Amino acid sequence: MKGMERVVQKFSSFEEAEKADRDYYRSLTGQQRLDMLVEMLARNQDEPEQGLARVYRIVKLERR
Repeated sequence: MKGMERVVQKFSSFEEAEKADRDYYRSLTGQQRLDMLVEMLARNQDEPEQGLARVYRIVKLERR
């Protein structure tokens, strides 16, 4: 994100990392969270829409 400072942290467990993430997002104001969302949505609009791959398989069933 443009105005965001990049920070690297090291954690001893996944739980500790998840707690740090929750605490970080709780510390932001509603406006900051909204700004982040709007920026992420704007980034996605620049990429062409790929959609889902169409995958199918034919399975022959046994008669009972």
